[in-house]
Amino acid sequence: MALYIIRHGETAGNVDGIVQFPDVPLNERGLTQARLAGKRLRNANLVRIIASDYDRTRMTAEQIQAETNAPLEFNELLRERHFGDLRGKSHSEIGDLHHPELAPPNGETWPMFHRRVDQAWAMMQAAAAEADGDVAIVTHGMVCFSLALRHLQTPENYQATPTFGNTSITQVEPAPPWRALLINCCAHLDELNADRTERGHSV
Repeated sequence: MALYIIRHGETAGNVDGIVQFPDVPLNERGLTQARLAGKRLRNANLVRIIASDYDRTRMTAEQIQAETNAPLEFNELLRERHFGDLRGKSHSEIGDLHHPELAPPNGETWPMFHRRVDQAWAMMQAAAAEADGDVAIVTHGMVCFSLALRHLQTPENYQATPTFGNTSITQVEPAPPWRALLINCCAHLDELNADRTERGHSV
């Protein structure tokens, strides 16, 4: 069994470097990425998909569901970090979105965000313990980063990065010590990315 943690597909906001609102959908490339992620997971034994309820994660999860027939549910704990009044602004306007002292007006500080991710992680652990198969989590880049940084046992040579590729897959053993067998893997996009490096954005 396994726990799969998946970032959503590409959006126009990702391409333009904009801090996004919840209702931003996938673009056409993002839909293709999500379908490819679903095809990659077709041979997994998915029995449950849990996703953030933002449009970009919902659309990604729906494509995975279409390929795997696993039941889909939504959980607000999996939402991206709340950037409050910084939503709609460009990354260049804001500066380093990952600066430890960045406190978005009417949004989440890093400590607030990490506490919520801790709650999400507890939910994921419970889901993995209850499942009689694999569980897929569809979420956002900063959630993936927070989990990898603080909760997953990663390879010794892994350099923690806040940049997770669109529809990247992190495969985790579903029990302590929660060892990551794959992390931030976009191999399913190799053909799509033949003429473009897949790096993604963080929000």
